[in-house]
Amino acid sequence: MTISYKNKKTKEEILTKARNVDKLLFSIDIRKSLLIKGDNFLALANLLDNYANSIDLIYIDPPYNTKQNFTVSDERSNSISRLNNGFVAYSDNMSNEEYLEFIRERLILLRELLSDRGSIYLHIDVKMGHYLKVIMDEIFGSENFKNDIARIKTNPKNFSRKAFGNERDMVLFYSKNNKKNIFNDIKIPLENSEIDQNFSKVDEKGDKYNTIPVHAPGETKYGDTGKWWRGMFPPKGRHWRTNPDELDKLDNQGLIEWSSTGNPRIKKYAKDHTGKKIQDVWLFKDPLNPIYPTEKNMDMLELIIKQSSDENSIVLDCFAGSGSTLFAALKLNRRFIGIDKSDIAIKTMLYRLKNIAYFDFVDITDEKDPKRELEPKDFSFELTSL
Repeated sequence: MTISYKNKKTKEEILTKARNVDKLLFSIDIRKSLLIKGDNFLALANLLDNYANSIDLIYIDPPYNTKQNFTVSDERSNSISRLNNGFVAYSDNMSNEEYLEFIRERLILLRELLSDRGSIYLHIDVKMGHYLKVIMDEIFGSENFKNDIARIKTNPKNFSRKAFGNERDMVLFYSKNNKKNIFNDIKIPLENSEIDQNFSKVDEKGDKYNTIPVHAPGETKYGDTGKWWRGMFPPKGRHWRTNPDELDKLDNQGLIEWSSTGNPRIKKYAKDHTGKKIQDVWLFKDPLNPIYPTEKNMDMLELIIKQSSDENSIVLDCFAGSGSTLFAALKLNRRFIGIDKSDIAIKTMLYRLKNIAYFDFVDITDEKDPKRELEPKDFSFELTSL
């Protein structure tokens, strides 16, 4: 399935455009993290020679095509980042067709950069997200779709318009190769109420536990898990969860509970529970007083990085904004590549990263000296909260 709109280019036209951009004369040390100031299509095109099939994780939070200018100001007194007299951080105003092609061009290059173990998370609102889902199916393959994650971003809304309130946006999660992507299966601890509900029994030491059957669905025709144990075979249509010798060991350790009628069940203790699988509805509210418009929740970014990359993986964000993705990657011992064309975004990132990160900076808007040493004073706007 594909989506059609005016002036949609072919994949090969976009890749040819990327190959034909002016290659910038600066050296890249792939052992270091990298921050690039400039148009992200041009930056991504320049990265292809050194980083194709090398990026393990991409997180992007692109503009949502809200038809607004996003601004910042020292005088801001609340979380609203669209002051009339502020400095424009970025403009978010295209036709829908222009917007979709803008994102699609960059997604095609991003796929080229992803490693075979790589994943991409695209953060978007629900107005444009379903169009981008079809585009991502087209570029990455519907078989590589992993999740449409609903992210609760704010408190419930009380809009006057004739519709339900909106307190969520969405994160589209795709792999480059469905069978190979890094997924560390991070678990989260059970809440106390969940422990009380799921582990209702208490042993003589005061430890909470529950019990499960010693057998599971499916018959074993010839293997050990279908054999005689303690005077019985497993019930019809079922098999022992482990072989009879292991069941004996569990019983000797006091980990099998026998009912008054001789029915055995395996004990499972709350203290041994490794945590629950993370589901596709996330509660990660954005900062109340962001240092940059649309700054995202740091805990959410750390979760994504832990889940879909390894230490020393490269994490890329080509709409880097406040630099939170880069900061989280650095904190978790990953290398980062950040790209943004906004002066204010670059200054924000330099304040956050300078003196704590070992990275190269390249300004591809400066033809004379793209790898100059940039200092925050190069910009007129002051972020007093940093």
